[in-house]
Amino acid sequence: KNLKSGNHLLEVSSVGYKSHDEKVNIPATSDIDIYLEKLDLMLQPIEIRGVRAGDKAPFTKTNLSKREIEKVNMGQDLPFVLNQLPSVIVNSDAGNGVGYTGIRIRGTDATRINVTLNGIPYNDAESQGTFFVDLPDFVSSVNSIQVQRGAGTSSNGSGAFGATINMSTNDFIEKAYGESNNVFGSFNTWKNTLKAGTGLLNEKFTVDARLSSVTSNGYIDRASSKLKSFYLSGAFFSDNSSLRLNIFSGTAKTYQAWNGVSGDILKTNRTYNSAGTEKPGEPYDNETDNYQQDHYQLFYNRNLNSKLSFNVATFLSRGKGYYEQYKASKKFTDYGLPVLQIGDSTIYRTDLIRQLWLDNHYYGSIFSLQYKNKGLQWLTGGGWNRYDGKHYGKIIWANYEIPKDYTWYDVNAFKTDFNIYSKIQYPINSRLYLFGDIQYRNVHYQLNGFRDNPDLFVDNQYHFINPKAGVTYSVDGWTGYFSYALANKEPNRDDFEAGATQQPKPETLHDFELGIERRVYNGSWGATLYYMNYHNQLVLTGKINDVGAYVRTNIPNSYRMGIELQGKW
Repeated sequence: KNLKSGNHLLEVSSVGYKSHDEKVNIPATSDIDIYLEKLDLMLQPIEIRGVRAGDKAPFTKTNLSKREIEKVNMGQDLPFVLNQLPSVIVNSDAGNGVGYTGIRIRGTDATRINVTLNGIPYNDAESQGTFFVDLPDFVSSVNSIQVQRGAGTSSNGSGAFGATINMSTNDFIEKAYGESNNVFGSFNTWKNTLKAGTGLLNEKFTVDARLSSVTSNGYIDRASSKLKSFYLSGAFFSDNSSLRLNIFSGTAKTYQAWNGVSGDILKTNRTYNSAGTEKPGEPYDNETDNYQQDHYQLFYNRNLNSKLSFNVATFLSRGKGYYEQYKASKKFTDYGLPVLQIGDSTIYRTDLIRQLWLDNHYYGSIFSLQYKNKGLQWLTGGGWNRYDGKHYGKIIWANYEIPKDYTWYDVNAFKTDFNIYSKIQYPINSRLYLFGDIQYRNVHYQLNGFRDNPDLFVDNQYHFINPKAGVTYSVDGWTGYFSYALANKEPNRDDFEAGATQQPKPETLHDFELGIERRVYNGSWGATLYYMNYHNQLVLTGKINDVGAYVRTNIPNSYRMGIELQGKW
């Protein structure tokens, strides 16, 4: 349709088959039959099936293909790739989507949005937030994304308490390719990406690689970003199994802009940045955040027979970095230092430059066992992970002499997370499907002090049961569904410090979803009505600490409800 008359080259491809090029003439004088040759290899990345909702699952979801992702990938962080989806609101510290960004779905902040990379949990274990700035341009390696709004299906990692984002990079690419992608935009923003892949070598191997650089001056004063990353993936395929190793890394240096702009200043100086202004004269030029994050993922998939498949994966994430601040007129005693006596004068305060460090290892394993027989689908999966984190602070300069690289706090934090789940989708007939899902999750915190409360220790363990159930009805392009999900979530590390006198409680969510969708040959539209009832939800009090972090407290009862409309052509 809408093709000019003449000769054209038609490429036909499908996962599991060799692609085929066919010369065609428009207008056609006869039908053309094309038969694709089957590749007797295990190519599907089955690791993502365990955490994604299928077409018949009764949950609210949006799927983005590689082509749809490429259309909106301009080098900004993932939230800005998703910002046109229903109920999604994004923000950017620097004001232009490069550097630190945030996302809310249905009003729920990032600490309640479960994020997985190829089924492997990505949320920071302590804060439970997601810092996509540490993986700049990762979206350029992503083949597909599914966003589930609401509690969604059982997943690995921190509990989905408002939404789930799952990204997959493990798709099979048959043909060799090379690509250079360069983008220039406002505020001297550059994205430079090089990608290449070998295609299928010797009917067994593939290698894919990416190098990226993203730089920007930012909209907010001094909110610059210097970001670099790489991605490398190698895979081996056989008739009934596959083995894949992913290694990817990102480094980020951003000038701090997380203080925001107050309402009165916003009227006259919209780009004002208070970071660094404690220094007399010009703002401190190295008030920066510096971090590197390295990821290693190993996947093994196997088809046991035509109906049963198995997946296991292991991973390690290594993060290390600091943010640097100029602080004016700080008490020596606040940093564990004695006051100074110079002659007859007693010095109680000093200007100083400090670095607050985080050094952590996050590692674990996930698995899934999947059975499919006609319309029946059953899946059991789970995972175990552990977080070992070290927090410490250094003073690298002061008005008065102090020991070199003096460390005024050094505390550790540990967290283990185990979960196991089982899901079943059962067809009553060709139109009606029942869905059931139950998960057990165990979380153990060991927090050995905090920067401002070194004597506060936490040793808490949580046991959660999360059941889900629903029904889907499909006929003639129409799909309707109803589901109920129970979700529980542990507090994060900051909640324990903020509530030192009153320990925070875990949160509980009862999520009800009612949706309808209509699909036609060139698009779709749909509507969803949701009601999310919370017990002991942790909500903001309006208070912040000295680095701008929020303070939250439990409230007995609260809810979110709304209607979502979407269409695509």
